[in-house]
Amino acid sequence: MKAIYLIKNGKAEIAFEKREIELKESGKDEIAIEAEAFGLNFADVLARLGLYKECPPLPAIIGYEAVGKVVKIGAQVKNIALGDRVIAFTRFGGYSQYIITKAVAAVKIDNDFPLGKALALATQYTTAYYAAFLAANIREGEKVLIHAAAGGVGTALIQLCKLKNCKIYGTAGSDEKIEYIKNQGVDFPINYRQKDFSTEISEKLDVVFDSIGGSTFKKGYKLLGSGGRIIPYGAATQLDAGNFFSKLKFALSFGIYHPVGFIMQSKAMIGVNMLRIADDKPEVLQYCMQNLVKLAQENKINPKVFKMYSIDELNEAHTALENRETIGKVGIKW
Repeated sequence: MKAIYLIKNGKAEIAFEKREIELKESGKDEIAIEAEAFGLNFADVLARLGLYKECPPLPAIIGYEAVGKVVKIGAQVKNIALGDRVIAFTRFGGYSQYIITKAVAAVKIDNDFPLGKALALATQYTTAYYAAFLAANIREGEKVLIHAAAGGVGTALIQLCKLKNCKIYGTAGSDEKIEYIKNQGVDFPINYRQKDFSTEISEKLDVVFDSIGGSTFKKGYKLLGSGGRIIPYGAATQLDAGNFFSKLKFALSFGIYHPVGFIMQSKAMIGVNMLRIADDKPEVLQYCMQNLVKLAQENKINPKVFKMYSIDELNEAHTALENRETIGKVGIKW
């Protein structure tokens, strides 16, 4: 079997190489999966460009999720059986036809569940579920702002916030994406290339979901009212930071905060990194994934799939994601 290795940082055309892999045995609490497909996430782009600190030393197999059939199980595995079709969160290693991961990071799905939608449930919807229902603990009717609302996590956040009847502001960067998020349920879509969201929103917000970072984060924090929470789960604008001074300027653009300010204003910042949750709270990851599969099977959420590319189109898929040309989930079929 084969895997795609990230061998050098840079453009997609020079970054990846397909190699044969050794089929290892699964550990006592692990499963081995023969993958149908794997998903792409923006963190993969950052890893390719050398901007993701969590990325293993190169050459490395990156990737956070896969869908496939379980071909081996460890002696202590109880929640998964041989032959089950599963969605699995992977601690890197997702760009492979043969994947070993913790059983607690996998959930069984129906054989006829659409491939692209299943991939979306793993990282993007799990991130959104944790951010919305555990980190922010959104309540009925709250006012929320979702940045990059047309992306995979953004789409998931819209759908999950609609389950709580929230009033939703959302940002996107094209007329097509504005129309898309409006159809998804955003009450007040804002084209960030044409308008400044911080002046377009005239009321205090309860929650801001921020995958952009920098000055966007600073402006979002100022929009929070008492009891407000800002949930950062990415920093996409770091792609625009080139040399050391640009990176320093980017870091400072977030603003400077002090605990006393949080107390006096009764505001909160709660960062979300699903790698850390997977490492330290795997039972929480399992909880999120189980609830998402249930919601999907009940048709209460409906993941949007941009395109399922073939393995030979990996470079094209990576470039499209990097250039923000995608709407919804991007996946790669073996």
